[in-house]
Parts: sequence; structure tokens; C-alpha cells
Amino acid sequence: MKDLGYYNGKIGRIDEILIPMNDRVCWFGDGVYDAGPCRNYRIFAADEHIDRFFRSAAFMNITMPLSKEELRELLEELVRKLDTGNLFVYYQVTRGTAMRSHDYEPAPGNLWVMIRPAEQGDFSRPVRLITTEDTRYFHCNIKTLNLIPNVLASQKAKLAGCDEAVFIRPGGRVTECAHSNVQILMDGALVTPPADELILPGIGRAHLIRICGKLGIPVREEAFTADDLFAAEEVCVTSSSRLVSFANEIDGKPVGGKQPGLKQLILDALVREYLEETE
Repeated sequence: MKDLGYYNGKIGRIDEILIPMNDRVCWFGDGVYDAGPCRNYRIFAADEHIDRFFRSAAFMNITMPLSKEELRELLEELVRKLDTGNLFVYYQVTRGTAMRSHDYEPAPGNLWVMIRPAEQGDFSRPVRLITTEDTRYFHCNIKTLNLIPNVLASQKAKLAGCDEAVFIRPGGRVTECAHSNVQILMDGALVTPPADELILPGIGRAHLIRICGKLGIPVREEAFTADDLFAAEEVCVTSSSRLVSFANEIDGKPVGGKQPGLKQLILDALVREYLEETE
């Protein structure tokens, strides 16, 4: 298959899968999701993603229709149906199917899977960022389907010819990006926002923290400001799909470029880890 859609056991091409109008996702975006890359038919960091998926569902009181082990087996089975092993693997669970009502009766959720071909880009390519006000609510640690502020921020970046938008809270605190985490290198240390309710605890972020620990690079999980962003030795964004990228511009102003050796050390280690896990 060139691409694959799955809904509660039904499998077909993505544009062939039909969803009931009363799936609560249609009325409320009532669900959670997770996603990541697959190379050589091997899903990268699968257990970490599935663990986060189940945590998000638990936060939302969504009843999972299958176990972690069953989900992993299903995803591994589904990726094998594709013509290529280099893929983007997306899955979500919605609260269920019922007539529209804000309250709900507990029931097993509806499981969706979407898989399409995807090649990893050039990790060494510098990225351009813009800043935008963070108007989201206080559940950013849950990977929900309610992503309108992220959509608008991502489109703002696209129209500006940039790769990502960095959210900044009133008062100047940097939180994360529209679809990735943001970190800085400052005084030779990695500084990453704390994993509180204002950011998603990204899998790419976790891998970056672990790699820095292995390399002997100090890690500080603490809030930093927009001023710190512009003054940083390096600015990096992480996500499961892109691993890590370093910025050379924010809001049209040059940033980073002050720790090229350390930047390359981190990049090489993360890429090596990814290639080894998906060999």
C-alpha cells in the first residue's frame, strides 16, 4: 500500500476510511494522539511514544480499547503493509461514539492510525524561527487533538518563510514551539523549559537530555526568556520527526553560531542513536 488508514479494525487507503459523524472528535476534538518516524520498517522510540500516548489518555479519562503491547503489535503489523519502510506513523484515540453532549458515558475509545511515506530531512540544515504570543491553555502536557493555536502559529511561520514558531508567554517566558520543543545552549550547558503544564514533554527533548548526559554536557531544566533566546550560544528545536535542528535566525535576526563544536557533537550523537535504533 502507498499509505494506510485504520479505524477500529477497518484498514484501507487513507482517503477511503470513513468516520462516523458521532465520533466525539467531530464535535469536541475529544481525543489524544501520538506520532513518530519509522525507518526500515522499525518505529523509532516506539515504547516511549506509546507510554506517552497512554498517559495522555489517562489524563483525559479516555478508556483505551487495547493494551500497550497490543497497540505496539498492531503498529508493527500495519507498517509492514506499506510499500516503503520509511514512514510517518500517527495514531489517536477518541473518547468514543455518541450523540453530541458535553458530558459522556465511559466506553472504549475509537482507535485511528494513519501511516504515510516520509523521508528524514537534512538534520544539519539550520532553521529559521519566529516568535508568537502563547495563548494556549494550561493542559499543554497532554497531547490532545485541540491544536488551533498551534495551527495558527505554524501557518504564521510558514507565511513568514520560517520553519517553526516559538511560543512566548506574557512576561517573556519561552515555552515551546508550534510542533516541537525549544532549548538553548548557554555557558556550555543545555537549558530546557521544565516539564510542567505549559509544555509537552517531547520524546525528542528526552533523547536530547539523555544524550547531553552521556556527553558530559550539563543540563538545566529551568524557564528562560525571549531575551535568553536571542543571547544564547545556540538555539535548538527537537521533535520525534526531526530529532534536533539548530536555528540561525529568529524574527529575522541572526542567533546562535557560538558553539559550533558542541552543536555538532550533539547532532552527531542523536543522529547516530536514531540510525542504530532503526537499522
